[in-house]
Amino acid sequence: MSEQVTIWTYDWVPEGPRGFVRDMRLRWACEEGGLAYSVRTVPFKDRGPDHLARQPFGQVPFLSDGEVEIFESGAGLLHLARKSEKLMPRDPVGEAQTLQWAIAALNSIEMVSVPWWFLEVTGAEENNLAGWLESRLNHMENVLKERKWLAADRFTVADLLMADVLRVARVRSFGDRPATESYVARITERPAFKKAHAGQMAHFAKAD
Repeated sequence: MSEQVTIWTYDWVPEGPRGFVRDMRLRWACEEGGLAYSVRTVPFKDRGPDHLARQPFGQVPFLSDGEVEIFESGAGLLHLARKSEKLMPRDPVGEAQTLQWAIAALNSIEMVSVPWWFLEVTGAEENNLAGWLESRLNHMENVLKERKWLAADRFTVADLLMADVLRVARVRSFGDRPATESYVARITERPAFKKAHAGQMAHFAKAD
């Protein structure tokens, strides 16, 4: 039996980011993949040498899995996907499709949506990123009109990551996108997402 995965997150965060801190992705993947895991914490307000030794940018999440220590949520998700076929197919075509869409979620959507979100919440709502993000969301709408899943004709870690990224993008802010909205709603209705989300919310609330 494989060792239990340890997911590291902050001991506390303000109310605003709760439900969106990226340890959610790793919790969710473990729930989907049937992987045993525990959650441990590092201080939110005092990011000392021990934290930086494991995550050189002072962020979360990072995970421990036996001798493996890995940071960045995308890298952690792909590590977990290799442990469970429920998260990524083992055939070369299905694996390639899953990998490309997981990377697309991070490089083509999130790299635009997160700066847009940050500027919006800090009051700089009129920014040049809005048009760029709208264009990316238009492309995703066209893709999702034609398919239920992004890869291998079934749920994979690529759907987990893309749906989580699209949650942050606030799709409704850019008009009616029924295919994308249905996609996000369907995936975030999965029991594993609900359990992971509730776990994160309870974790941070307990520290208040």
